[in-house]
Amino acid sequence: MIIKKETDISPLEITDEGLYVNRREFIAATAAIAITGAIPDLFAREGDADLKLNVGKSGAYTGGEKTTPVLDATHYNNFYEFSTEKEDVAERSKSFRTRPWTVSVEGHVNKPRLYDIDEVMKMFPLEERIYRFRCVEAWSMVIPWVGFPLGDFIKRCEPTSKAKFVEFTTLKDQKQMPGQTLDVLDWPYIEGLRFDEALNPLTMLAVGMYGKVLPSQNGAPLRLVVPWKYGFKNIKSIVRIRFVEQMPISAWMKANPREYGFYSNVNPEIDHPRWSQARERRIGEIAKRNTLMFNGYSEQVAHMYAGMDLRKYF
Repeated sequence: MIIKKETDISPLEITDEGLYVNRREFIAATAAIAITGAIPDLFAREGDADLKLNVGKSGAYTGGEKTTPVLDATHYNNFYEFSTEKEDVAERSKSFRTRPWTVSVEGHVNKPRLYDIDEVMKMFPLEERIYRFRCVEAWSMVIPWVGFPLGDFIKRCEPTSKAKFVEFTTLKDQKQMPGQTLDVLDWPYIEGLRFDEALNPLTMLAVGMYGKVLPSQNGAPLRLVVPWKYGFKNIKSIVRIRFVEQMPISAWMKANPREYGFYSNVNPEIDHPRWSQARERRIGEIAKRNTLMFNGYSEQVAHMYAGMDLRKYF
């Protein structure tokens, strides 16, 4: 048995205290289910009337990997609008109001308009897709998202030939989102995709997870899911979708361009300036695993980057 000295242990190998506490809570919740038969509602949010979603077809895009326990996926979250501490986001966002909610479609489109979120949720059949989710801090999850292809929504907007990129913007509301009072980023949060990335069949707009509507801490009521990119590209709580000719400057690009590029594809061969991306720790597991190129979705997306220098366009 090999016992590492404290000085030999990398900070990335140490389990986050908040995650450890959350998993203790998960064990306690599991025990409560066994005793009472009651399932704790991890998705409860002020104003939600019907948490269940009508999901049509379902598919796994993970090679049969088991999904992350729901408590981990809903209580270990990066959402700086609420807190920079992952374990605090769920508590600080529990009263976040998602109704009324509108999404503005702007820019180079023939059909710009303001959509109500409930209208958006009824526009397309909902499907469940189980995707790997890889965070830049070298941890990962497997999550069953519920939503619809972004490409289907884009076609309805009828973009013009000038639309080369799609820009997304998060709600800015300091009263509801206390993290926006801090100078961590230049608010509101902005992200973007190249047009072909946005149209890729894997890219989706999610309105739920684990068969229910999105909890606040996971990006309610509408978020982007791009499974071959690092988590920060998967923008949450979207209020604007804009079709533009020039590449958007995203929030993290603006804050630290040396560490966060526009593409942000999962690539084990390109280290983050402060740590390696070659391996990752799946939440709920002890041993690390090798990081997969494009998060394991090379077959579906590698062709979009053929001939590109991925060290330059990181």
